[in-house]
Amino acid sequence: MENQSFRSLKKMKVKTHSSKASGENIITEISDLGEDLLQKILCRLPAVSFASAACVRRSWSSVCNRILSFPKLSSAISFNRCLEDAVDEVVNKVFSEPIRPHFALASFAPYLHFVAAQKLIKKKLSPTIPLIFTVSEGVIGRNVLNDELIEVQWGTHEEFENLGDESPNEELVNIGLLLTVGFLPGIKADIISLPINHLSPGLHIDDFVMDIRHYSSAVSDSSSPAGIILFVDRGENIKPVLQVMEYAFPTDTVIVGNSDCHILHKCPSRNGTTSTRQCSYSAAVALVFAKDKNKPVDVGEIQFDVILSSGISPIGTPYKAVAVKCNETSTMLTAKRLTHHEHLDGQAILNQIYDELGDRILDPILYIGVTKKRRCSIGTEKVRWLHFLEFHEVRGGDEEYLFVDSDDIKTREPFRFYVSDPKAALSSCNKVSDALRHLKQDCNKRKVFGGIVFTCCGRGDSFFGQPGIDSSPFLENFPGVTFAGTYCAGEIARGKLSMYHKDEKGASVRSCQHVYSAVYLVMSYTPAPQC
Repeated sequence: MENQSFRSLKKMKVKTHSSKASGENIITEISDLGEDLLQKILCRLPAVSFASAACVRRSWSSVCNRILSFPKLSSAISFNRCLEDAVDEVVNKVFSEPIRPHFALASFAPYLHFVAAQKLIKKKLSPTIPLIFTVSEGVIGRNVLNDELIEVQWGTHEEFENLGDESPNEELVNIGLLLTVGFLPGIKADIISLPINHLSPGLHIDDFVMDIRHYSSAVSDSSSPAGIILFVDRGENIKPVLQVMEYAFPTDTVIVGNSDCHILHKCPSRNGTTSTRQCSYSAAVALVFAKDKNKPVDVGEIQFDVILSSGISPIGTPYKAVAVKCNETSTMLTAKRLTHHEHLDGQAILNQIYDELGDRILDPILYIGVTKKRRCSIGTEKVRWLHFLEFHEVRGGDEEYLFVDSDDIKTREPFRFYVSDPKAALSSCNKVSDALRHLKQDCNKRKVFGGIVFTCCGRGDSFFGQPGIDSSPFLENFPGVTFAGTYCAGEIARGKLSMYHKDEKGASVRSCQHVYSAVYLVMSYTPAPQC
């Protein structure tokens, strides 16, 4: 619907000059103004009015296209207790300037009224925009009230803490809402779902990956998309999915995301690009970015870069699993050090690790990083063996076994202990800042226009002992650029990453799902060469 500012714009007349001879003012309609002045006026309109202006006449559309020749990411957070007002605030903020959204991501606090929030946001956005709703562990972005960039974790937010075990009352229905929209000229975006089938339980991983390939082939010149943002529903085992995706797509296909959130998107792709399998809900959804094969010659290139900040440190020497017992959710194992022959029970293994730690870290959170060799293929395609480094949290140990979260560890597989480490995380954040600084310096014509971060919910103020650490690398290097993200319980990242280590044979070890990390997706744009 047109707003008052646009209606006034169409009717507006401008006094250009007065004739001294006749004493009469010469009035010129806005359509007679030069394109430069018209562009200055149109670029000040909010997005809805801007879209309407582009439909007035061909010359206006041409000017609007010129204004939107550069990609844009827009994001805002509202903490308004009134749900309707919160939605209005974030929508008005992200659409306060000209933008034609190619995708939208909405992240909610756990105590938000999900269904009502979804309906309100859907009413504000076009049904053709790929839109994903998730419940996150917290958000990072700019507050609509003061434009200040903040990091907020729901579990430590004072209003959330005061609730205790009680359910939220009517006065406390909203603790936070983050909305991010992106305009990516030269890129096609759509949602592909990994559904759970009523009639055939289980994850149809091959179908999911082939759906992504088919979509990319349909809109671009390649079956491999430029990037994928993946959201996985809480409780789903994403590791086999990531293994197949690692097999299916080359390393220049960026994959990032959240492996343990509550997805509110419950249906297949909006335009039917996925198969028509009936599903009860989506185990995962992928926001797929593919290069547009019909991209105009005057549109430049968008590039995605991924940088990882690790928050764990290796402890001790490697082990090898000896006796392994698995059930659906956990693994019990004994092990031996690679340089020794003695079989160790769970308590003996933990004693060695605690001796290595000493008093360096209080109440350590331990993981084992297991190097796995897995057969990967899709359908009848050629099988390849790939090496993966996968992390599993240590639950404890006794005089028989070490207990870890996993159902996929095999006898003789090597592993190493890792511990969550604020000092290592802070050092890693500094390295991320250095990498972004080099990216900024190395960019000749390429310009960074946005960033999205997925950071572990175990990080934040309490982990680092000070606020704003995960935001600082981006803010230090790109202070005026849109930056937003969410706290996760499992960060996904692959692409141009430094792996944790190489295996003994020198083959690259892939690491796609991380712990206590922050994953930075940096978006940049290189304009098309001028003729």
